[in-house]
Amino acid sequence: MREYLLTLLITAAVTYLLTGPVRKFAIVAGAMPEIRARDVHREPTPRLGGIAMFFGLCAGLLVADHLENLKEVFVNSNEPRALLSGAALIWLIGVLDDKFEIDALIKLGGQMIAAGVMVVQGLTILWLPVPGVGLVAVTQWQGTLLTVALVVITINAVNFVDGLDGLAAGMVCIATAAFFMYAYRIWYGYGIEAAAPATLFAAILMGMCLGFLPHNMHPARIFMGDSGSMLIGLVLAGSAISVTGQIDPDRLNLFSGSERSTVHQMVPAYIPLLLPLSIIAIPAADLVLAIVRRTWRGQSPFAADRGHLHHRLLEIGHSHSRAVLIMYFWSALIGFGVLAYSVNSASMWIVLGVVFLSAVGLVMLLLPRFTPHAPRWAERFVPPRYRRYGEPVAESGEDAQETPVEPTPAAAVPGLNGATAIGGRPHSTKGRKVRI
Repeated sequence: MREYLLTLLITAAVTYLLTGPVRKFAIVAGAMPEIRARDVHREPTPRLGGIAMFFGLCAGLLVADHLENLKEVFVNSNEPRALLSGAALIWLIGVLDDKFEIDALIKLGGQMIAAGVMVVQGLTILWLPVPGVGLVAVTQWQGTLLTVALVVITINAVNFVDGLDGLAAGMVCIATAAFFMYAYRIWYGYGIEAAAPATLFAAILMGMCLGFLPHNMHPARIFMGDSGSMLIGLVLAGSAISVTGQIDPDRLNLFSGSERSTVHQMVPAYIPLLLPLSIIAIPAADLVLAIVRRTWRGQSPFAADRGHLHHRLLEIGHSHSRAVLIMYFWSALIGFGVLAYSVNSASMWIVLGVVFLSAVGLVMLLLPRFTPHAPRWAERFVPPRYRRYGEPVAESGEDAQETPVEPTPAAAVPGLNGATAIGGRPHSTKGRKVRI
């Protein structure tokens, strides 16, 4: 565990330290696109944050290759090299898109090629544990198709959810934390070395997200762009594929003891099917809804709009930070909730405690904001915001029978949109100075 923690910290440190220089480079290189109608930020913000995240990935793999226990992963498996090859390709495509806005179909083709590169080097699905059937081996073509499909879906799901400051990096980090706990238990608890690459990938991915988040939290100083969102999506998919398609559930020694004990112990065999899906549950749901919504309107599935889940949270009145926290809590509830089924009774209380706290926090976030009002007799002594608007306040002297004026709602102010204050935005960066 100490070596995984060291790898995580070094990855986070490299990503954090490089993000500042990358931001200056993005400004000089002109990687600051005009503000679009669907954007929620109001100032031109540089992209290319994925450059720092990619070098954080390289630093994490380099450090792990020189650690006593983790270097065995590189000796016994080719998966780290396969992941780095696919990540480099998808990162290069993302950098070009952040700078030149390449076509969506070209990006889709690049995603498939990156997934194919990983398949050729051995990072692919070999079998699937199917409930009620058991272990099902897949052919080479079936494994390739499943791997490419999972990689493409995960990349686009993470890319779609990257619409608010700190949203994608935070959600992926929370979901990966749950995935790391599962993969580490399979590797350390059951002694299955095939789970070591997935555990390493999860630790590095958490470091990439944690190192970038301080620069990306609202108000963001830099965006990860497609170079970052597609990169973390590919690493997330690679971790899920490594566990789902490389570990034989028969090695978990599930079929022993009573029937009830066997049923309980068989749960980890099916978690590889559930946990990767739970990690991208919210982004995938947003992806499916976006495709259905755009197709229903006769638009291209790749056409951008403001109908994503985070946009809807803003439209109903949540602030930027509040909407991000709500999405965080949903990720924690789903990820750790599924993880609870894969742990034994001794440690389940820890995970259930995390899930309970996440549920409490989510309920508190969803509660409406109540404005306290002073008693009628004390209204003359308190500021107007604590008075009951629309009712006269009896006062003596010149201000007798003064009725406070209710403030104009944001929706009535030209250029504003609800509580989000998203209105008219400049569509050009000419003449605007950006602090480096």
